[in-house]
Amino acid sequence: MTETILLDMDGVVLEGPGTPQSVYDRAADAAAEELGLEPTDRQRRELRSHGYETVASACSALGADPREFWRRKEDEASRLAAERIRSGERGIYGDVAALESLADGTTLALVSNNRHETARFVADFLPVPFAAARGRPPTPEGFRRRKPDPHLLRETLDGLGVEDGLYVGDRETDVLAARKVGLEAAYLRRPHNADVPLPEGAVYELEGLDELPDVLEAPEDRSRSFR
Repeated sequence: MTETILLDMDGVVLEGPGTPQSVYDRAADAAAEELGLEPTDRQRRELRSHGYETVASACSALGADPREFWRRKEDEASRLAAERIRSGERGIYGDVAALESLADGTTLALVSNNRHETARFVADFLPVPFAAARGRPPTPEGFRRRKPDPHLLRETLDGLGVEDGLYVGDRETDVLAARKVGLEAAYLRRPHNADVPLPEGAVYELEGLDELPDVLEAPEDRSRSFR
């Protein structure tokens, strides 16, 4: 039977736990300039924030469509993120190479809380044949449906036509989302979560992606931690 492995992106294949705030700051400033906005210092801070309600409030005060501003901010953040990855400013974990050896008998997919365009870019950029890549759409609704909401995982499974498999993540929210859709959860240790307690519900605890072949060869009774 073909195995299905879904992987989170930030902190799993991309180095570091997420997109730095500086990228969102630059993206918000670019979106404001595109729309001809002249925010005060306080409004600029609000436009740079992650909360949609805060952004919408600033847009309302500036007479701008908050959904249009949000879309432009997300699109620019995706462009900047791709530049950082392409240039090597943001690195790829070395053990990602282990995924290439799994491709023949395993369906691989990226599922991330990050932006959909960034997830697609990473899937195309890496020398790994991902069958799917999914991230949040550039809408307020998409932002609210991030994990632990299982929406992104469910959409990916439906698109692949499968119901079970393994989800590899580096956060408790990954474990929670995996359990909600009936996936086994593997908690991957990276420098940023080395001392975090193992989340309840994680079936495996991995020190690297190169341990995944051993996970696939484990007995059918997978109720114990891999380590």
